[in-house]
Amino acid sequence: MAAPLFETNDRARAEAFSALTWCNPFNDERVALERAALGEAWQQPATGVVWLGGVPVPPNNPNITPLAKLAEQLATTARERLRRRTPTARERILYHNLGLYTVFHRYEEDFHRLIQLGRERGAAPARCAFYERYRNDLDRWFPADQPALALEFSADRIFASFYQVRRAYAHINEFIIGTSVAARRLRARVWQSIFTRDTERFVRALTGKMAELVTLVTGPSGSGKELVARAIGLSRHVPFDGAKREFAEDYLRSFYPINLAALSPTLIESELFGHRRGAFTGALADRQGYLEACGQHGTVFLDEIGETEPTIQVKLLRVLQTRVFQRIGDTEPRTFAGKIIAATNRDLAGEMRAGRFRPDLYYRLCADHVQTPALSEILRDAPGELNTLVHHVAAKIAGPDEAATFTEEACAALQRCLPPDYAWPGNFRELEQAVRNILVHGDYVPEGTGQLGAPPANGAGQGGAASASLETPEGFALALAAGELTADTLLRNYIQRVHGLAGSYEEAARRLGLDRRTVKKYLRETAPG
Repeated sequence: MAAPLFETNDRARAEAFSALTWCNPFNDERVALERAALGEAWQQPATGVVWLGGVPVPPNNPNITPLAKLAEQLATTARERLRRRTPTARERILYHNLGLYTVFHRYEEDFHRLIQLGRERGAAPARCAFYERYRNDLDRWFPADQPALALEFSADRIFASFYQVRRAYAHINEFIIGTSVAARRLRARVWQSIFTRDTERFVRALTGKMAELVTLVTGPSGSGKELVARAIGLSRHVPFDGAKREFAEDYLRSFYPINLAALSPTLIESELFGHRRGAFTGALADRQGYLEACGQHGTVFLDEIGETEPTIQVKLLRVLQTRVFQRIGDTEPRTFAGKIIAATNRDLAGEMRAGRFRPDLYYRLCADHVQTPALSEILRDAPGELNTLVHHVAAKIAGPDEAATFTEEACAALQRCLPPDYAWPGNFRELEQAVRNILVHGDYVPEGTGQLGAPPANGAGQGGAASASLETPEGFALALAAGELTADTLLRNYIQRVHGLAGSYEEAARRLGLDRRTVKKYLRETAPG
């Protein structure tokens, strides 16, 4: 009877590494697997965020190097034993995963430098100087002339997958900031949108099929929906041609965002579908639309899809159903080969009930649903997160050298200017502008808490109740008790207060029993000119 491939303790560690190779790095499962692999040698990773050049990065995990060394030791022992006997099906899987884990961590920094070089140049490098080293290493661990060790995936497929994993990890950490439970859950969710919940199945069978799954990102305005879309779009699988030493496409230039609420229906069609020369006034030449330009490995991001008119919804539905479209003024069918990501801050269920959004379009959009949390929700569960987020904004505005000092000033000003339970109706977008206000003026007075209403119509004198500031609950109550507020001022102020507490137009409208557009109208009327 053949000796086991692994001793008892090593077998348990090999099983942990096998799961660790394919696990979601943002799930709590990863920590448990690292502990199972290292045993007593495992160390608690630091919490918080490390700032390098003004960019937040995960804190150093002290277990990464010991894990890589242990995986290589186990893989080396198994490889020597497999040369002398035939493995069971499970033993073969364990060895393959140990080998893949080992090779990936040997080239993780090379892939990281490739990503950084692309950012500096504004275009991802097509050629990879370290491919030859990688290929030699892979052949050493998985020699083709030994069936027990040979891989079922091609070397090029694995190389492209390694690069995708490293890009996804970098983009998710860059675009989704914070250490709160909500932020960690969102990162794990976005990883699933890129690789599904089963990364091994993705590499085995789905790398060329994820474009068929539409991603719908919902959440309050200003909560980072486009950042989520970018993290997904920039992390798509791009094939690698080992003979040419080149990737098939520049992922940095294959993300095409369009704000549907900012354009007329004609311009939306022109941007998405393209047009023929003479199709309409101003169409002076043939033009490719985003659906055509993005290619097989690109992504079109449809922002504010809940704002689109019915005619556009019908045309988008046809593209999602058939993946075929025509340019404006043309009858030639063209195929859309890329991925669609859509986003909205609207309550689409309510929009469908009101007849403003097509149910058939919604059910084409919701195969992969990601929801971004409101800033108030994050801070309610993790108040200390404000410091991390302010530091991120401060580093972008003032630079990394000034970020620490300015963060302290900004957090103190926010604590002084805002109530503890402030709802942050503008979410992260509002926070960024609040920090900019503090940089310039030293304080921040949000809309709805400053000059809340116009002076009363009766022109009360300086000593009257109406002269009391309406920005505080006491001043507002005093003016109300004195009967010195017009009905319009009363309604406007009340809508502002409810909106500030609710955090979104939809929730404010629900609480007030008003149409969302009425709420938006009153808030817009009070905005400074």
